[in-house]
Amino acid sequence: MNEHNFTVIDDGRISQVAATVDRARLRLSPAALRTALGWEVKPQGLCKDDRCMPADGLPDLVTAEGIDLAQFAQLLSRPIAMDTEERVAYLGVAAAERAAQLISLEAPDFRLPDLHGALHSLSDYGGKKVLLVAYASW
Repeated sequence: MNEHNFTVIDDGRISQVAATVDRARLRLSPAALRTALGWEVKPQGLCKDDRCMPADGLPDLVTAEGIDLAQFAQLLSRPIAMDTEERVAYLGVAAAERAAQLISLEAPDFRLPDLHGALHSLSDYGGKKVLLVAYASW
């Protein structure tokens, strides 16, 4: 099992951490988990701030080799996309969180440049109707 630098993307935050890959399992050390995602291994399970998730239901989640990132995402009900060859992993938003956003009928704020490079935020147009046109070459 070799240790490599990995890019972990979570909630728009990009972290570079050391990780190991064993049979397509990506494992982070407890320190790397804390750096990339803000979670810590404690006796009561995996904890972030005042929230703890018991880890005893997934016996391969926390081992001497580290924390299995795919099982960690499963524990939090979050989708994950990983490419171990490219050394990158992305944790998506939990379905319950996405559903709550959709129910609110409020679009998340974002910033995009116009054709002249000027940045515009969706929040700049609060209370006004906005037409967004998206294009992809694929």
